Amino acid sequence: MNLFIPKNYKSVLDVNQTEQAIKQIKDFFQMNLASELRLRRVTAPLFVKQGTGINDDLNGIERPVSFPMKDLNETVAEIVQSLAKWKRLALADLEIKPGFGIYTDMNAIRPDEELTNIHSLYVDQWDWERVITAEERNLDFLKFVVRRIYSALVRTEFLVSENYLDIQPELPDEITFLHTEDLAREYPDLTSFERENEAAKKHGAIFVIGIGGELPDGNIHDGRAPDYDDWISSTTEGHRGLNGDIVIWNNVLNRSFEISSMGIRVDKKSLMQQLKYRGLEERKELMWHKKLLNDELPLTIGGGIGQSRLCMYFLRKAHIGEIQSSIWPDEMIEKCKVNGIHLL
Repeated sequence: MNLFIPKNYKSVLDVNQTEQAIKQIKDFFQMNLASELRLRRVTAPLFVKQGTGINDDLNGIERPVSFPMKDLNETVAEIVQSLAKWKRLALADLEIKPGFGIYTDMNAIRPDEELTNIHSLYVDQWDWERVITAEERNLDFLKFVVRRIYSALVRTEFLVSENYLDIQPELPDEITFLHTEDLAREYPDLTSFERENEAAKKHGAIFVIGIGGELPDGNIHDGRAPDYDDWISSTTEGHRGLNGDIVIWNNVLNRSFEISSMGIRVDKKSLMQQLKYRGLEERKELMWHKKLLNDELPLTIGGGIGQSRLCMYFLRKAHIGEIQSSIWPDEMIEKCKVNGIHLL
């Protein structure tokens, strides 16, 4: 069991206050996110048809939950793992123009997750996507969008601190941008997770660029599917990758804390390059991939922002189960109870 118990932990808010605060945070943050990026809310699916290429493959090893549909000749459906590719279909269908986009509540089940303080079988996040122009497929525009999202995070933390005086703001005013190659060069003897830990502790909030692409030593910082984020295109700084993670320092857990994965999405060229790199060129025959290769999908930037993770951080909680209702091992439930961690 992978469980961390903070020394002398005591929740700042009781259960009733926590439930009220969760709603305040979610309402306030999504309103600010929509305003910063000019997004409108849409309704999203809980499941999609298997074999269309729409579902997110994450790192390529996670098993989606699937089931046959009786009235559709036993066609198999899959619970979404995220909506990274579905959103581009929605943007095309809605004929959204460049500079505008959509966001939605994404709910997923990931049965292969290792259950920890920050990982649950149940995933809830804001999935968002914005149409861009070809000229905006660059690192400067990626950073511009990251700063917009980060400003909404800082604003939300201030709201929480105003409503609950025992919670003080901790996020720095600015987010620091670092490439995975920079981290590898600065911390050559550390693992990827340890590198993020050191950088997040030093800066408070970082955006790690180029996740999924190959490092000089032949390894990758972390896995990314080849058909949504662009992690192979060269940038003006001599690196590769137009994607990354927003990572902040969590003082309660004494570790780095990822709250968002995002990036400029693949175009035709980078899709084919990444499929070839991963040895998955047969995917180009799937419905979604054909649409992209036939110029039927817009160029976009998008990502996901963890709802429970965000609330967990802002409310200084030690376990994601204090924010969301899920299933946990009996041993974890008992150990949390003994140490003042109330799992919902």
